[in-house]
Amino acid sequence: MKDRIAKNLEELRRRRPLVQNITNFVVMNTTANALLSIGASPVMAHAVEELEDMLKLADALVINIGTLDGHWIRSMERAVEIADNLKKPVILDPVGAGATRLRTEISLKLLESGAISILRGNFGEIKALLGEHGATRGVDSAEYDIEGARNLALKASEIFGCTVAVTGKVDYVSNGSKIFSVMNGHEMLERVTGTGCMVSSIIGAFSAVDEPLYASISALVVFGVCAEKSYEEAPYPGSFHLKLYDWLYRIDGELIEEKGKVEEIEA
Repeated sequence: MKDRIAKNLEELRRRRPLVQNITNFVVMNTTANALLSIGASPVMAHAVEELEDMLKLADALVINIGTLDGHWIRSMERAVEIADNLKKPVILDPVGAGATRLRTEISLKLLESGAISILRGNFGEIKALLGEHGATRGVDSAEYDIEGARNLALKASEIFGCTVAVTGKVDYVSNGSKIFSVMNGHEMLERVTGTGCMVSSIIGAFSAVDEPLYASISALVVFGVCAEKSYEEAPYPGSFHLKLYDWLYRIDGELIEEKGKVEEIEA
């Protein structure tokens, strides 16, 4: 598996995929820099009038519902429709699903379109989308349990018909038939805003070079290893954040082989 992740990273950097993001105001700069650092190309265009032209050029679409209003919702819905018609992978980050009815309803509407390739969220967000009343505080997951997260990834994938990544202390990724755990990362990620959004965008970049299950795993391992290396050099939030960009730029196959912690588990 780690060989595949390393090859995906190499191919990503060779191809420099264009990732179209309709994302929230808080993280536009953060996710753009993360994509540039790892070797992809970001675009942050959300005007309905240019979506079709832009998505013809893009290799993947990332939808992040962090800051919603009527205009953004129309753009998201239209972008997903266009991307589906163009057979482009679509990644959904249901930020804060469960915190408000609007966030939950919009996320479910996009999922029910059948166009979402990958759903990436924390435990509370994914649980809320399954109607199990996940406890969500803003964009943070208020609860996490390892066994529950494993089952949640598998169940959500079966119900929504897409690859699902439930991120937390251990990340679980499932396509409904296979399930993998990723044990890379660091708790300092919780002290910096937008790190989950960075992961979703990086998943978008990897989805241009591999199928949804392995694109998600590749992104989570790479980002998790980068977080570990960043903390070694900068154990405080501000400098840690900057180091994430450095390590997204520096990570290579050798480091993935040395530090990657991923395994397939029984579904």
